[in-house]
Amino acid sequence: MNNLKQLGALGKNAGSAMKAFQALDQAALADGVIPKKYKELMAVAVALTTQCPYCLEIHKDHAIAAGATQEELAEVTFVAAALRAGAAVVHGTHLMDK
Repeated sequence: MNNLKQLGALGKNAGSAMKAFQALDQAALADGVIPKKYKELMAVAVALTTQCPYCLEIHKDHAIAAGATQEELAEVTFVAAALRAGAAVVHGTHLMDK
């Protein structure tokens, strides 16, 4: 998590891109038709499948702040696991002779 301290340097060196990314991030995760809690749980699932420790930590905290329970975090873990395993199985079809 210490590398997150470098986000300021990244933004300093690519200011317009960083501002655009931050605006997208805020808009995408804002409460809307899909409640913020659900969006944060989706973000946790994506972080689990992409295995990004930074996203995982940040969105876990945001999900909890939005009202997610430990049980919901546990279930989202298995949703992510099922999708990741399913992707491997479906990609296995590329190995089969036609």
